[in-house]
Amino acid sequence: MTDTVLYPKKPYDFHLSAMIFASGDPWIRRYNRGIFRQVLEIGETPALVTVFSKGTTEKPRLHISVITQEPHSESMIRAACTIVSSLFNLSEDLTPFYRAMKKDAVMAGLVRRLRGLKAPTTPTIFEALVDSVIEQQISLKAAHSIENRLIRATGTALTLDGNTYYGYPSPYNLEKTPDSTFRACGLTVRKGEYIREISRKILEGTLDLERFKTFPDTEPIISELMKVRGIGRWTAELTILRGLHRPDAFPADDVGVRRFISNVYHNGEKISPADARLFALQWGDWKGFAAYYLEIADLMGFFRENKKTKPPDPESGILERNKKP
Repeated sequence: MTDTVLYPKKPYDFHLSAMIFASGDPWIRRYNRGIFRQVLEIGETPALVTVFSKGTTEKPRLHISVITQEPHSESMIRAACTIVSSLFNLSEDLTPFYRAMKKDAVMAGLVRRLRGLKAPTTPTIFEALVDSVIEQQISLKAAHSIENRLIRATGTALTLDGNTYYGYPSPYNLEKTPDSTFRACGLTVRKGEYIREISRKILEGTLDLERFKTFPDTEPIISELMKVRGIGRWTAELTILRGLHRPDAFPADDVGVRRFISNVYHNGEKISPADARLFALQWGDWKGFAAYYLEIADLMGFFRENKKTKPPDPESGILERNKKP
């Protein structure tokens, strides 16, 4: 095991940024008692990566450890640090976002209370896309269970000290996954077909998700993704927000997004996706990040203070699933 130190760009609050993973599977990815663990594919080697903080919001410092079955090189450690930096967006400067939120009293208050919160990014765009397909038309709680079963059934296994951890499956693994396995994991045959087709296109080179990182604007990415069978606007927007960390990606069709805006700004009155898109214009190119801050605020119970209501459901939020792909 090797321990390496990273210094994120301030302000950065590791606990706030990692708590979205608090309900995760401990053998896949989870944040618990100040420690984040996930199996990551580094090159072609699976590794258990552990991250914890010994810094503060204004003087952030993260410690990274990498554990593999065989001795690993310095280059692997550097690669792991690069992945962690991308996963938690450690080099991101929150100042422009905070400045843009000053005109919104609600968001200005959330920015103060959630100072240092950075939205995470999936290790690959492929992972964001597959998860978004799985989460179509079902609750996030059910989707997480399916995702975890699929990872255990088709992902790379890593056994350390008698414990087995699982990494996210590759396009190669998912392309050859039969209907029976998808069904056993809780997926419909149709979603299994979508996932296999996406994986096949990636392997054939007809779908290059990583090239979207070079696109200056988000709308063309949405258009390109929607050409793929099984991907609608909502799925594309969610993929872009999670996999590309585009602050202007705003999944207005999402039930959770509309619920947040409705409860906080419209006294609980239901709003349509069109209403949500129109309302989000006030946040400019930061509307995706603004929605994420509303999610975390809801998760932490900010909007329930002084109200006799049930505690927040950690499985609800911006990632709560809508009925549309």
